[in-house]
Formats: sequence, C-alpha cells, structure tokens
Amino acid sequence: MAAATSITRAHQIVLGRINQALLPFDLTFSRYEALALISFSRSGALPLGKMGERLQVHPTSVTNTIDRLEADGLVRRVAHPTDRRATLAKITAQGRLRLEKATQSMVEIRFGLGEVPEEPTVQIANTLAEVRRSAGDIS
Repeated sequence: MAAATSITRAHQIVLGRINQALLPFDLTFSRYEALALISFSRSGALPLGKMGERLQVHPTSVTNTIDRLEADGLVRRVAHPTDRRATLAKITAQGRLRLEKATQSMVEIRFGLGEVPEEPTVQIANTLAEVRRSAGDIS
C-alpha cells in the first residue's frame, strides 16, 4: 500500500507541474497530449476513434477534448476522405504554434533535474555499466 500511495502521489506532483507549465497556454495535459498526437500524424489529422485508442481514453473524453481545442481554434473537425462515418481532428496553424510554445515550456521545467544531457542514452548506458562493474558483472 505504501508503494501504491507513493506512486500515486508522485503522479499527482508531476501532473501538477505539467499543468502549471501549460497554464499560460490555456492547455491541460489531456489537451496538450491530444494536440501532440495529432501533430505527429503524417497529415496532421486523426480520426477521433483512433485518438481514443492511442490515448487510451473513453470516446467521450476525446470528444470533450476536441470540443475545447476546436473552440480555441487549435483544431478543426473535417470529414474523413474515405470513411463517411468517421470525423478527423485536424491541427490548425494556431494549434501547431501553441503546441510548439507549450512544448518549450514543458522542456524548461525539467522537474528539478538540472541540466538535461544532450545524449541521455549515453548517460544511462554509462550508469548501467557502472552499476554492473560495481556488482562484479563486468570489468
């Protein structure tokens, strides 16, 4: 129970810091996450159903998120070109700009980690090698 409580508390702290960084951009983490997901697609648009699958949220949550992003001019709903039953959420130029600025804010919070290394994988590999060396696994 102590581990579960600690993990839950850590999640709350991290999410609070993220939402604080996104506040000046009138975004919550769920709206930021939806914008980012759409922007990563080849066409800058995704079906709402696919967004729900990828974000692992209920379709109603996707609809509410897209409603808010659309009201703010950050996405627009468009008809799917080949499936008349589906609607796409398409990121707007304003949405891309807001996402870019919000992402920069997210990078700047760093969660108290100080300077972020350019090659984090190298640092991780070196740390793991040091742990293995100290355990006598490698020389």
